[in-house]
Amino acid sequence: MNKYIFAILLSIISTVALAQVPGNQPRYALPKSLPADSLSYFDPKEYIIGGVEITGTKSLDKDVLLTISKLNKGDRITLPGEANANVIKNMYSQGLFEDVQLNITKINLDTIYLEIAVTELPRLSRLHLTGIRKGEIDDVQKKLSDKQYKIVNANLINTTTAIIKKHFGEKGFLNTTVTIKQRKDPGDANSIILDVKIDKHKKVKISDVIFEGNKDFSDKKLRKYLSKTRKKKFYNIFGSRKFKQDKYEEDKQNLITKMQAKGYRDAEILSDSVYKTGPNTVAVKIKVFEGHKYYFGNVKWSGDAKYPPDVLNKILQIKKGDVFSEEEMNKRLMGPTPNNDDVSSFYLNDGYLTFNVDPVQTRIYHDTVDVDLRVYEGPQYTINKVTLKGNDVTNDKVVMREIRTKPGQKFNKELLIRSAREIGQLGNFDEQKTEPKPVNINPQDGTVDLVYNVVEKPSDQIELSGGFGGGQLVGTLGLTFNNFSLRNIFNLKSYRPLPKGDGQKLSLRGQSSGHTYQNFSFTFSEPWLGGKKPIYFALSAYTQLSSTGDYYAKSNPLYNKLRINGVGVTLGKRLNWPDNYFQLNYSLNFDHYNLDNYTGYLFQNGTSFNIKLTQELSRNSVDAPIYPTSGSNIRFTVQATPPYSLFNNINYRIATPEQRYHFVEYYKFKYDAQWFTKLTGKLVLMSQVRFGFLGQYNSEVGPSPFERFKLGGDGMQSYQFLQGSEIIGLRGYQNFSIIPEGTNYTADTNPGSAIYNKYTMEVRYPIIQGQSATIFMLGFAEGGNVWNSFNKFDPFNVKRSVGVGARIFLPIFGLLGLDYGYGFDKIPGIPDANRGQFHFSISQSLNGGFN
Repeated sequence: MNKYIFAILLSIISTVALAQVPGNQPRYALPKSLPADSLSYFDPKEYIIGGVEITGTKSLDKDVLLTISKLNKGDRITLPGEANANVIKNMYSQGLFEDVQLNITKINLDTIYLEIAVTELPRLSRLHLTGIRKGEIDDVQKKLSDKQYKIVNANLINTTTAIIKKHFGEKGFLNTTVTIKQRKDPGDANSIILDVKIDKHKKVKISDVIFEGNKDFSDKKLRKYLSKTRKKKFYNIFGSRKFKQDKYEEDKQNLITKMQAKGYRDAEILSDSVYKTGPNTVAVKIKVFEGHKYYFGNVKWSGDAKYPPDVLNKILQIKKGDVFSEEEMNKRLMGPTPNNDDVSSFYLNDGYLTFNVDPVQTRIYHDTVDVDLRVYEGPQYTINKVTLKGNDVTNDKVVMREIRTKPGQKFNKELLIRSAREIGQLGNFDEQKTEPKPVNINPQDGTVDLVYNVVEKPSDQIELSGGFGGGQLVGTLGLTFNNFSLRNIFNLKSYRPLPKGDGQKLSLRGQSSGHTYQNFSFTFSEPWLGGKKPIYFALSAYTQLSSTGDYYAKSNPLYNKLRINGVGVTLGKRLNWPDNYFQLNYSLNFDHYNLDNYTGYLFQNGTSFNIKLTQELSRNSVDAPIYPTSGSNIRFTVQATPPYSLFNNINYRIATPEQRYHFVEYYKFKYDAQWFTKLTGKLVLMSQVRFGFLGQYNSEVGPSPFERFKLGGDGMQSYQFLQGSEIIGLRGYQNFSIIPEGTNYTADTNPGSAIYNKYTMEVRYPIIQGQSATIFMLGFAEGGNVWNSFNKFDPFNVKRSVGVGARIFLPIFGLLGLDYGYGFDKIPGIPDANRGQFHFSISQSLNGGFN
């Protein structure tokens, strides 16, 4: 006999017996909870719910579970019947329980008391991923982070599998398999650990891309539009042409955009499919609809009150009969265009801050589209206030003097962009986060406020290094403070570690290997001398010593000594003509050389003075100091000494080297230019041309022993070669190894040349661009050469090299570089000069740098 029926009969007998006793009320006293579906279906009864108790829960809210059960105190329920089945069904549907039971705990006349006994499904304590690399595990864990502590059920298993497959599928691993096993967490009885084994298998490659429905567009042309979905070819050594779903979706959109840009405005993809052609290959089939090729018809302007249609048409550069392209039309109307010469920029540069234009296709007939360009000019806005936010260290005046949008001026988009560029050129702020923003736009009075949001970044730099060369250890310590404040030099509270905030630059650098070699320099510059005008002022001084006096007596032929002392002052100003990107600087320098049996110049003994005046005209329009993507940096320099030979009465035909070079005379021309062009996306081309010529006033005096050009290597000043020569890098060759043809110099004895030229093509791509660091990779091809006379000068006879490299900019260290170059041309007398070379460089100068 069923135990539940026995219990019911026992309860009924007891109740009947008790009912015979005076004073006792009829009631059912169950010995323990009874399943609701164990009552007789042949005699269902209606009860009033006296109470519902939830048992077995561990982490779920009982009140919420009561709501889900739809059992409320005071409700009527018929048992047994559909009600008890629905309760269990509702609870199971939540996917939270392993077992659900509805029990009767007590019956009092027509009042019934119920219990919902549940057994919760276990929860996920952690995922244990195997079969992939550590970095990949971290990436997958991030995408699955919301799964922790969730109920472990079929839905969790399926979504986890789907997320993992999608993650690797987007990377080209379309055959990824995921195996999940459950095991109890020994630390928590109601928790589960999921062991997830991932096998990515090989990346899926594209075996073919097939098009259907195309007539005017060739398959080859359409494949070009799918720039990231290309089939594998035998000559494609470096690109494996993996299939990636997200890139494929982008390419499909790009395909239609490109087709429409060619005049096929009705172009669309009718269908597409990706199907397997092998274990690790897929083919892509796309069916396109081209439609007709359309052309612009009548282009009409509406609402243009400020400028006549003729002026706007010149800017738009679209005329009747041109191939119809919505993409090109929108670009010419609203930008962006490479030179900001779109219609929107034209209005915004004239104060029309709220300008807008809506191109409406008014008529489409045959193959022609008429367009009505409906203009909303709005009011012409004037700048009311200009404020600055985020400069915690740099004083307001240092930034505000670089801002070209002034209160009272008309709003000008070009000046807004230019101001952001000038702020970035200071080097004290993260140029990626410099954000000028119009606020408080008031159409009633036509005014607008401008806020320049900036983010300070570390700008001070340190150079600390040690090297072994020439048989000795050389240590270097350099400190550059790019935001120095001279006026607070006696204010001890402003030291952090030196006074900061006024945009001045202080540089201290020292190299030493004891008494054998020493090099100390000091530079101070102020970009706004007096604080009212952009007058550049710089003061510099240095001293250098090289001697073998610690090892040899003066009488020994191996003894030598060289002492160089120098001071210089520079004044410059910004020019407004030919445009306001120009800068003109004048420098006066005094160098004193004292040589004692020292080789490496054109004479070995004596004292020499080099008093030189330099004029430098430069134009710098690059858009960023660290990683420029557009603009140019051009510099033309003229340098000269007084022509002493015209008035010193020295007979240079019989003069000794000490007399000939006591006062050095020469004139010098240099041209340096860089251009930055964005190729596609973040890929940038840097093109560079450099040229230098050192001339002489008097052929009897001969060439100058100083200010000559040394070409080859990393372009860094070596401690073995003191100042007096210009060091020009040419990667792929040893330092200073490029020598004029017909000479028998070596890299160690090369005194430099009178003429040089150099060409560079460099493709750059950024890996990281941020406040803390900027890293970019590069590939280069360059060539250069040197000569001692114009008779032999040939600008196309160059030593060639190619290579790859990387640059990392750290605010505290400046720009660090590592290149590997290979030279194609042998250097006579130096057999190893052109073999593969690694080059390390340190440069604290930005704006491209002429290396």
